[in-house]
Amino acid sequence: MSSPLAVLPVITPAIPELFTGVGALVLVLFGAVFGQKSYAFVRWLVMLVIAVALVLVYLSPGARVEAFHGAFVQDGFARFMKIAMLWGSLITLYLADSYLKDTKRQNFEFPLLILIATLGMMLMISANDLIALYLGLELSSLSLYVIASFDRDNVKSTEAGLKYFVLGALSSGMLLYGASLIYGMTGAVSFAGIAKALTADVSVGAIFGLVFILAGLSFKISAVPFHMWTPDVYEGAPTPVTAFFAAGPKIAAVALLVRVIEQAFPGIQTQWQQVIVFIAIASMGLGAFAAIGQKNIKRLLAYSSIGHVGYVLVGLAAGTSEGVAGVATYLAIYLVTSFGAFACVLAMNRNGHYLEDIDELAGLSRTNPALAFAFAMLMFSLAGVPPLAGFFAKFYVFAAAVNAHLYLLAIIGVVTSVVGAYYYLRIVKIIYFDEPREAFTPAPVAIRFVASVAALLVLAFVVAPAPLVNAASHAAKSLF
Repeated sequence: MSSPLAVLPVITPAIPELFTGVGALVLVLFGAVFGQKSYAFVRWLVMLVIAVALVLVYLSPGARVEAFHGAFVQDGFARFMKIAMLWGSLITLYLADSYLKDTKRQNFEFPLLILIATLGMMLMISANDLIALYLGLELSSLSLYVIASFDRDNVKSTEAGLKYFVLGALSSGMLLYGASLIYGMTGAVSFAGIAKALTADVSVGAIFGLVFILAGLSFKISAVPFHMWTPDVYEGAPTPVTAFFAAGPKIAAVALLVRVIEQAFPGIQTQWQQVIVFIAIASMGLGAFAAIGQKNIKRLLAYSSIGHVGYVLVGLAAGTSEGVAGVATYLAIYLVTSFGAFACVLAMNRNGHYLEDIDELAGLSRTNPALAFAFAMLMFSLAGVPPLAGFFAKFYVFAAAVNAHLYLLAIIGVVTSVVGAYYYLRIVKIIYFDEPREAFTPAPVAIRFVASVAALLVLAFVVAPAPLVNAASHAAKSLF
């Protein structure tokens, strides 16, 4: 009879996930026993669980280690992406408190749903076969459907949740069908097994399977033409949830996409590269032009996020270690910038009413100079104006595309970036040059802190870019 301790080496790589899962189960029971009055306590405990998971991931070795018969993998790439994603979950819970208090939605379920979604995203990032991929994806998606419609008395929020659920179920079906085709054509579910089978023989069925998988994952990252849910969900969902959608799930889904195509389909790069290039061009184009006429700030940021997904995919299309490093760097910078921007949106509060009209920002520089400066810096960064962090994010992915001889893709990226700069600069113009409106209610400390830190980070990146760039480069090399 073997010792119970014999199982430890098998589960060691997944300790952060196991800790998060056990924490979620315990806190669900705690919330069920003590009801809504336990919200504050549950929130702090959830933040503690995520913080501990973050430390555990940080302390994990960068070397590649597999668990659960190869279904789960921990390597440098997974480590980098999990750290970024876990920071996103922590910031969401930190930001959301004042909003939930004002909207009388301080339900203990909210932090728990964020925690369960976070667990699902950790599993997505470390998925090493088709079954683990689907398990992680659905675990996170089920929680995200609920929190999208968390403000259930608001028709827009309910609509957002329903739309996200219906279209999400459709995309999951497409992904599952693609996975079934791949299994049928290769006889393997592990990424290594699929790669080995496709080295010997590439069938038409396998390519169809790959297309379906890419379609399902494109929905999760809101890439064109699977973006149709994004503007409505971003506008309808509570603002802290929208901030979470823009960062956490996107990082996890992109990480999963990178791992799938680089480790399961390395031998058919020509086929998947064509699909990625098309999606990248379409996303950059739509993101640049569709946002121009928007009056709602959250809808504008939705189209902006579609455009940024396109820029991320430019790095992925390169199919090189340099391209993946560019993707990782871009996502880390976008995480900071996106949360900063949504913190500024949360500060658009007048007497308990959260405003979303861009024109409400008129003359903000005279009524709240600090918020105006933070907002402007974050918009400049999203536009890719040097020497802010957003410029370097785009520079790294475009440089990777050029080095991979994807010159046309890089040129289209630069052109759409210039076009997209218009609507970011329009916001800055409204803030600094329009006649001021009534001042906003002073924002809570959490909102001001996140907005200020994000603005300072995008400003200071040029001084010390090496730590992030080197970490991203090291993470990318673990895949190749």
